Amino acid sequence: MRHIFKQRFAKEQNFVRKCAVIAIVFAFIGICAVVKLSYIQLINARSTAQAAQAERSRVRPILARRGKILDSNGAVLAQSVERFNIIGDPLNAQAFKPTPCTKQTENNCHMLNGKPVEGTGAVAVARLLAPILHMSSVELGGKLAGVGRYVLLKRNVTPAVKRAIDNLNLSGCIYAENSSERVYSSGPILGSVIGAVSNADEVNRKDLKNRKGEVGVSGLELTHDSTLNGVDGYQRYQGNNVGNEKIPGTVTESKPAVNGSDIKLTIDSDVDWYVKKVLLDGKKQYRAAWGVAVVQDVRTGEILALEDTDDIKAGSTQSKVNVSRAVSQTFEPGSIGKAFAMAGMLQTGAHKLSDQFAVPNSINKNGQTYHDAVDHGVEHWTLAGILAESSNIGMVMAGERYPLDKRYEYLYKFGLGQYTGLNLQGESRGLLPSMQSWDGRKKDTVLFGQGYAVNALQLTNAMATIANKGVKLRQTLIKSVIDSDGHVTKAGRAQGTRVIDENVAAQMMNALENSGEHYHRFAGVDGYRVAAKSGTAEVAGPDGRLSSTISDWSGAIPADNPRFIVTVVLKDPQGVYGGMTAGPLFKTIGEFLMQKYDVPTSAARTNPVAVNW
Repeated sequence: MRHIFKQRFAKEQNFVRKCAVIAIVFAFIGICAVVKLSYIQLINARSTAQAAQAERSRVRPILARRGKILDSNGAVLAQSVERFNIIGDPLNAQAFKPTPCTKQTENNCHMLNGKPVEGTGAVAVARLLAPILHMSSVELGGKLAGVGRYVLLKRNVTPAVKRAIDNLNLSGCIYAENSSERVYSSGPILGSVIGAVSNADEVNRKDLKNRKGEVGVSGLELTHDSTLNGVDGYQRYQGNNVGNEKIPGTVTESKPAVNGSDIKLTIDSDVDWYVKKVLLDGKKQYRAAWGVAVVQDVRTGEILALEDTDDIKAGSTQSKVNVSRAVSQTFEPGSIGKAFAMAGMLQTGAHKLSDQFAVPNSINKNGQTYHDAVDHGVEHWTLAGILAESSNIGMVMAGERYPLDKRYEYLYKFGLGQYTGLNLQGESRGLLPSMQSWDGRKKDTVLFGQGYAVNALQLTNAMATIANKGVKLRQTLIKSVIDSDGHVTKAGRAQGTRVIDENVAAQMMNALENSGEHYHRFAGVDGYRVAAKSGTAEVAGPDGRLSSTISDWSGAIPADNPRFIVTVVLKDPQGVYGGMTAGPLFKTIGEFLMQKYDVPTSAARTNPVAVNW
């Protein structure tokens, strides 16, 4: 009996000891918890709160609107419209369970074509999204089945699509981020001139840093990116752990976006469209390889049209990798160059327009033989007649009294072989070799537009210099800049540079009018006097031989009160001569300009300079 009692007492003592140990352990844990809690709430309360706040902190970028590109009349050529990027949260999507639609859940349930959604998780989310995003549910499901909390499902959807997704009740799984899309309304005109944009995250450029949204990658979009681009803002707020939802009333910091400035061009889109049409029709009619054309306001240097026959639309992939042919293409101007050489002769006193020449069918100089385009006997032409008849031989003869340094000097003064200052992507400066590099033939070919190369813009401004009483203006393509507050900054006009005296310019206009009348049948504009020059130059073809032709025409209209210079250039047209191919296109464009701008008809010509003696 005593033995049984001792055993029971020993068991009770052992139990008490165990309970005491357990009580001590729990007491220790409790004390540690109290100490830790006190440390967190009393000693380290601030840093703990900051850590919790940082965990919930979100920063939402507020994208600045990219500025518009407008034509001279305010018509929109390029603008950014509101769009959204649709983002998925794979973690929450994989935990998604559709809510059946009942009376209690009718405002927060999930149906697909009036039926309950099949499946759960990423599969169910993908099935709900697919019809709205016009994407495969398999593709969407694959993206949502990944790891992480962020996946881009579709870029740049419209606000209507975003609202439809909001109505799917997928908050926490799917949300939208603000974005924008560049829309171009210029159609077939100015494609490579305007250029294109890309999303900043698709462009590998060090200067972009942390930029979001659209970035100019070609054309005016690139060269004026800093003006068109605004400054993004941001909003800092507290978000929950479900998707990217903002907790109301928790915005702690914000900075508004500053929208980019609009750029108004000097381009008149109506004129540019018409010029494009005329070029395309001319290319087809004369079976030319390509064509370019420029229309410039004589009085201001503003470019009203800048076109080529390439089929490139603004914003397209082609516009990202190609530059405007009207800007980049260089060519020998051919006989149009005679106008600049002759202007230099008059300015230096080497000749007068009335000087008389007996021009043979060919001439040999320094071992070089020169011919005119058409065989003829000995012709009695004045210097003005040499221009009107476009005689290479006559120019070589007149050049006897025109020094080499002056030949180079005046070509340079007219702006040939130099950048225009328009800052256009892909612009070629042409080629004006130094006088020291001229060989025995080039010394004379420069007198009739061969041995150097220009682009259409340079050629146009050189002709505009003569029409503008001898003063060369800086060409411009930007009319004004309009900032986000509506303030307008007009493009400053540079001081003109006098190239030839006013009386010399008047003489040249008189001589060029003779030249224009020579092709009146092909290039004349009824009711308006035209001062112009045609050109035809043999150039190297694909085989390296002189098997290709440049045919061009550049003229002022009206000649008695110049408003516009129109230059047209064709490559390898059937009909060859510039006066009979490029000239008719000038005629069509000139007629349009006179009607559109309601230009008064010309006064009768009273003092034509003599061409024969």
